[in-house]
Formats: sequence, structure tokens, C-alpha cells
Amino acid sequence: MKYLITIIGPTAIGKTTLSIIVANHFKCEIVSCDSRQFFKEMTIGTAVPNRTELEAAKHHFIQNKSVLESYTVGDFEKEAISKIDELFLNNDYVVLVGGSGLYVNAILKGFDEFPEIDSAIRENVNTNYEKLGIIYLQEQLRIHDSAYFEKISSENPQTLLNPQRMMRFVEVCIGSGKPYSSFLNQKKNSRSFTPILIALEAERSIMYNRINQRVDIMMKEGLLAEAKKLYPNKQLNALQTVGYRELFSYLDGDFSLDFAIEEIKKNTRRFAKRQLTWFKRDENTKWFDYETPYLTIFNYLKSKIHNS
Repeated sequence: MKYLITIIGPTAIGKTTLSIIVANHFKCEIVSCDSRQFFKEMTIGTAVPNRTELEAAKHHFIQNKSVLESYTVGDFEKEAISKIDELFLNNDYVVLVGGSGLYVNAILKGFDEFPEIDSAIRENVNTNYEKLGIIYLQEQLRIHDSAYFEKISSENPQTLLNPQRMMRFVEVCIGSGKPYSSFLNQKKNSRSFTPILIALEAERSIMYNRINQRVDIMMKEGLLAEAKKLYPNKQLNALQTVGYRELFSYLDGDFSLDFAIEEIKKNTRRFAKRQLTWFKRDENTKWFDYETPYLTIFNYLKSKIHNS
């Protein structure tokens, strides 16, 4: 039996530290499932594990792509499953860690099969978005898949403001000539492993304090300088990210620096709330307080392994 020990939870809760401890305990390697830590140009603002942490356990999918590359959740699923299968050849355990719910789901449950989209269509959608903004994408989705547009509007309206997700919806509609929603809920690919899901959480006030402190640390470590380097490419999907977006507004002259920093903290707190909402939907996840002794977590993992 092969076990994918999956560690999830909101940002700044301590997932990296726990994943390294678990990986060392089970003498296995880590597959990162953070949709922004893939990019090598984004280090400080994505809280990439530091050198000591990377040396403490073997990590995969950390800064292995460029923001200039097109990289979808479907691409990640194929590459990550291939790597996980390879790791399982020599070990019964692999640790999956991250806070990107869509990417975690792609690994655990499989991702819906979508047709290949002509790169010219993708580029055209991207160009129109850059010229016309998010309203263009919203209108295109409403035209090509009105049912899905209404579903998102009522169930998860924040998605309508996510350029990366919206461009994907629109390019699939235009490229396939079919509604995006027609490709959803197909039969998923089977998995060769048993997932064990554990998650970290904290009281809301503690979680928010940890986020605020992390943002302050990021600024001291040079987040603004990192944002300045990325500023010429600010329109790229990968950079529509909390921490960078607000500093781009500062560099545009729209925000003061102090206001931009407060916006980063506020938007990161909101992001953490959305992460919790997403992860709480899975009843198979075992939640632990972020200060839970590691021995308690190990005992839970061992009980799941022995009883499976």
C-alpha cells in the first residue's frame, strides 16, 4: 500500500515545518502543491522554503518554472502524478503539502479532462484581457456558458475576479466550441495511492497575527525589491498574486507604501479565510491545532496506516 500524506491549511500556519518533520519521520520526500511557489522569480512573496528547509528534506516543484511560462493546474497534475509514481517505486510514503486547494484536488481526485487549446486562442484571450480587463472575461463566460457563469456568481463570486481562472474558462469555451461546464464532473483518473489528509488551523486572531507578522518579515527581507524586478511583467497571470499586486499599485502611484502593506495583510487574511472554507469541505481531513505536539500527529498517521 502506498500512502500520500497530505498536509493542508491556510497560509502562515506552519505547513512547511510540519511537512519536513513528517517527511524525515517517514524517510520520504516532499511534493509541493503551492501554485505560486512553482515560479523561480517569486521567492519572498510566496514564502518559499529557505535553504535550510530545502536541505532538511528533498522537495519537488519548488521554483521549477518561470513566470513567463504558461503552466496550468492540468500541467501540474500530469507532472506531479508522474513524480509521485516515481517516488513510490522506492518508498511507501510521499508527503504532499500546500495551500492551493484546486491543485491539491487535482492530485488527490484527478482533474477533469479538457481538450487541447490552440495557443493562438490562448494568446488572443490574454491580449483582450490586457486591453479590456476582467469585465471582458466575465462577459465572454456569460455568453459562452451562462449556466456556469450564474453558478459561480451565486456560489463563489470571488472566482469572477480571478483572471487566471477566468481566462482558462473562456479559452476552453472558445477553443472547444462547448461550454466549459460540459467538461466538468467527468469520470476522474484512478489513483494508485491512499491519501491521508491532515490540516493545521488556529484561532482566527492567532492566524491573523501570524499573517501580519509574516508580511512584516517579507517586507524586511526585500519583498519590495522583488516586486520592482517583476514590475515590467505585472500583467502575467502568475503575478496576479497577493503581495505583488498591491506593491504594483504602489509602484503605479496608486497606493502609498504603508497603505499597500496594509492591503497585503488584509488580502492575505481574506485569502486564508477562503482556504479554510475550501479545505473544510472535505470530511476526510483530520484537523489539528497548529501547536499540537508532533507525536500526536504521528500517532494519528500511524493509526490510519495500520487500519487501512
